[in-house]
Amino acid sequence: MYDDILDMHTRKPDEFNQFLRNLVLFEPDTQLYLLDATGLVLSSTGNAKLPAGFKVALAPVLEAAAGADMPYVMGDDPERMDADAVIAARPLRRNAIAGDGRVAGYLYLVCHKPLVSEGQLRVFGSTFAGPALAACIAVVLAATLLAAWTIATVTRPLRQLTLAVVTLSNSGLEPGAPGAAQVQLPRYTPDEFGQLTTAFGRMFDTLRQQWAALRRLDHFRREGVSNLSHDLRSPLTATVACLETLETRWVNDPQRDADRALVAMALRNTRNAARLVQSLGDLAQLDEPEFKLQTELLDAGELLDDIVLRFGQRAAERGVELRTEQSDAAQAPIAALDIELFERAVANLVDNALKFCRAGDSITLAACRRGDRVEVSVSDTGPGIPAADLP
Repeated sequence: MYDDILDMHTRKPDEFNQFLRNLVLFEPDTQLYLLDATGLVLSSTGNAKLPAGFKVALAPVLEAAAGADMPYVMGDDPERMDADAVIAARPLRRNAIAGDGRVAGYLYLVCHKPLVSEGQLRVFGSTFAGPALAACIAVVLAATLLAAWTIATVTRPLRQLTLAVVTLSNSGLEPGAPGAAQVQLPRYTPDEFGQLTTAFGRMFDTLRQQWAALRRLDHFRREGVSNLSHDLRSPLTATVACLETLETRWVNDPQRDADRALVAMALRNTRNAARLVQSLGDLAQLDEPEFKLQTELLDAGELLDDIVLRFGQRAAERGVELRTEQSDAAQAPIAALDIELFERAVANLVDNALKFCRAGDSITLAACRRGDRVEVSVSDTGPGIPAADLP
């Protein structure tokens, strides 16, 4: 602290004013003044420009400087002369060498009163709190509605595109097919979703065109195979009849033994070709979308017995045992079967087994019930498929 504040003010008034402002820098509601012994304001930290010769009431200053036993002292507020303020004062004396030790001035501290009273604050709060709260609620509600609208606007086209893809996946591309549904795309909009919708529409159109082309090609393929089978069946049947006639005619002619051997080979190959042609026709028929199985409720074991009888002589000639495995009578393998297709499938398996089984091997046909299904198996003790040929 400076020894003589009054002397500092006299010598360097500008620096002294800055010094006072630094003392109350962190107290915005407090002002500090330098007074002379009569109450004349010599320096101030306030922003208000005081008139020349402005004085504050000296009595409160003297009372505050005397250190009276009072909670506070009310005095003049130079910046707001229409209201009292809480003040504090300290007397200032000049150095003993330069003066006689009498009070030469005062440091005068003024604490501003609040601009708004507590009652006014309560009135202000009661007046504006309700509308402010309502305004906040309205803003929150509006923001929520805007967010919901934005989310719905963004997700609705995506949901519609997803539904269109799911509908296409479930019903397929075949127009007029059972269960087929019309794919509904979102309406076009001039934004990214509109471009995505257009791209999906073009993709669906391309898929439909490609599917239609594939269907046409598939129809031509089935029709071609069916026509080819039909056209080949007649000449092959005639050829088999001619060869069988020659074989019968030369059966008792020893001079024709060599010719009969050639006829037998030709007859065997022609019958194989006829079976292949028949298989092509059956394949074309099975591949038709309108094809349906002609099923009947039958005992699968009885059909297996018939197949064993058909191949019995051939199996005996090769020294192979061909048998059926009987199932429990209480669990008869009754199933809805297409007789022709079932016998053909099992006969193909038996034929393949006879080709590769050795003398002394056995082939077993079995049918048994497994819950609500019938399981049919063809097993043999032959060499099986080489490990290199297994998938």
